[in-house]
Amino acid sequence: MTKIYYALLLIASFSFNSFSQSACSSGRYATDTFTNITTTSNIAYGAAKNLSGSTQTLTLDFYSPDGDTETARPLIIWAHGGSFFAGSKTEGDVVALSQRFAKKGFVCASINYRLGFTPFDSSGIVPALLRAVQDMKAAVRFFYKDKLTANLYKIDTNNIFIGGSSAGAITALHAAYLDKSCEINSYIPQVALENAGGIEGYSGNQCYSSKVKGVINLCGALGKYGWIESGDVPFCSMHGTTDGTVLYGRGKANPGIPMLYLDGSRMLDAGAPLVGVNHSFYTWYGKGHVPYAGTSATALAYMDTTVNFVRDYLISRLGCTDAPLLAPNTPSGTVTPYAFTTCTANIILDCANSTVGINETIDKPIFSIYPNPASQFLTIEMSEFNLGTTLQLIDLTGKIIKTETLQSNNQEIDISDLSEGLYFIKIENNKGLYTVKKITVN
Repeated sequence: MTKIYYALLLIASFSFNSFSQSACSSGRYATDTFTNITTTSNIAYGAAKNLSGSTQTLTLDFYSPDGDTETARPLIIWAHGGSFFAGSKTEGDVVALSQRFAKKGFVCASINYRLGFTPFDSSGIVPALLRAVQDMKAAVRFFYKDKLTANLYKIDTNNIFIGGSSAGAITALHAAYLDKSCEINSYIPQVALENAGGIEGYSGNQCYSSKVKGVINLCGALGKYGWIESGDVPFCSMHGTTDGTVLYGRGKANPGIPMLYLDGSRMLDAGAPLVGVNHSFYTWYGKGHVPYAGTSATALAYMDTTVNFVRDYLISRLGCTDAPLLAPNTPSGTVTPYAFTTCTANIILDCANSTVGINETIDKPIFSIYPNPASQFLTIEMSEFNLGTTLQLIDLTGKIIKTETLQSNNQEIDISDLSEGLYFIKIENNKGLYTVKKITVN
């Protein structure tokens, strides 16, 4: 089954890449090639516990051009603004963005995510941000899962983009660049983070990929510019110099009450080149927060500017060579990046409590790890074994305690030297991460 899935996806990828060039030459993605679009509302993409402890069904609205015969289409997943306590997938700006890009031949999804936080300060908003990130990742995984099952939405999973306005852009940036537990452990202790499902979360479609092609940051920010690291995906940003809600530079986000220090788009533009990550940036001089929101003539003009700049970024990522409509301009002011220490404790992804799915385009083999709890030895059984497969034992702080290179599909691991407690076992090889499972040592 693994080989069948992999072969099919290689064929699909090749077919799309070949079609993409002809689509570019015909104007698709760069111009409005469709007149009408269809919106399918309230598609359930997952479910998760919200702030009150109730299970909330997570839904999205899907925008698709009418009459489209393409079977592998680039997708943009949008998240609305609202400071993580208000807003919805039907906000005017994300609806307008979805409609505008669907007319160019993209398909778009506008998502609802879990809202609300308490206390109304940084200790409350960080878990709210984490919930939003988990939900956005679940939405990405939803389309990977669909591609490998029903394929209802005809997505090219090689070209999934995430983005949003304000809090939605903050969500997208963190979904792409926040990938280590140590980066947020000062706000969320490791044990609490693990109980919440880590960055990936338990919002649905566990163990499918959440990999994206790029990020669209509209008036957003990231906790620290140093979270963008070499090899990360490129992104584009648009931001106003007088934005008092999410600052252009570094400062406290201020949706009524100052809460959390974040690096705005100007800081990210200065930091990304330091690690070789491409960033396209447009500054709205003298403008405040989300100037393209609304139906006034001025707002609509800014929406045109927004669509043109984001269009340029997207078609460049798709490999189209159309001339840009709106070139990046010169950022306002100068920035001196602050001292930043990179941490190394990786976030824990636990798929053990969910149905095994797909990681990237590779079907997961089945692992058995027993006994659990254990005291002296663990036995690892694998239905498919590859040379170079490694096993790591990781404690709750994210520290790697033991690394073993597996030699067969049935191997015994000595754990007699481990202290009592909860650990994670991570197994991976050159195809990627296969599984993470919790074990108890007693």
